[in-house]
Amino acid sequence: MNILVFGPNGSGKGTQGAIVQKKYGMPHIESGAIFRQNIGGGTELGNKAKEYIDRGDLVPDDITIPMILNRLQEDDCKQGWILDGFPRNKVQAETLAKALADAGMKLDYVVEIVLPRDVAKLRITGRRLCVNDNNHPNHIAFDAIKPVEKDGKLVCRVCGGELKTRPDDQDDEAIDKRHDIYYDDNTGTMAAVNFFKQIGGGTKVISVDGRPSIGEVTEAIMKELN
Repeated sequence: MNILVFGPNGSGKGTQGAIVQKKYGMPHIESGAIFRQNIGGGTELGNKAKEYIDRGDLVPDDITIPMILNRLQEDDCKQGWILDGFPRNKVQAETLAKALADAGMKLDYVVEIVLPRDVAKLRITGRRLCVNDNNHPNHIAFDAIKPVEKDGKLVCRVCGGELKTRPDDQDDEAIDKRHDIYYDDNTGTMAAVNFFKQIGGGTKVISVDGRPSIGEVTEAIMKELN
């Protein structure tokens, strides 16, 4: 089973992708995590990507596309995969669809997490990232997933790990740039979502409301996948 997950920054698409991954035992391929791994390792690709990410800009296709497509062809993806964070525009969606078709790989589901732009922005500015696992939900504005205090500082509510913020999560201009890209239904990410809604070919598009709790969103997704 091959799945694409879409949602604006702050929608919890990474968290939901991780939950689906655990249930079905398939790799959860998050483009952002791949970027962070390269950035943390100081690779040439990572250094180039970091310049764009820090500004809130989209990483260019000539950096992103080869990395993603190669990942989908690795051995652990042969029984299925969940792709999160790519494609981010219509051109990438068209490129991915062609590459999958050429490789004889079927796209079974597209999961779209729908969230109003103002809600998405609030979720971004208040979120905290666990250094041990980015999919451990921590948010200073939501009681259900608030970090816990230990020795005078906030730590991950799941594992007690150190928390950090992404620089662009605290930058209004950067957040607006990222959301400008996502909510653009002409050439941006919403145009990519609409592309998959239109192509058919046996791909089922699942749209769920991202405003309820993590558990409720998970339940809505699982109901459609089963």
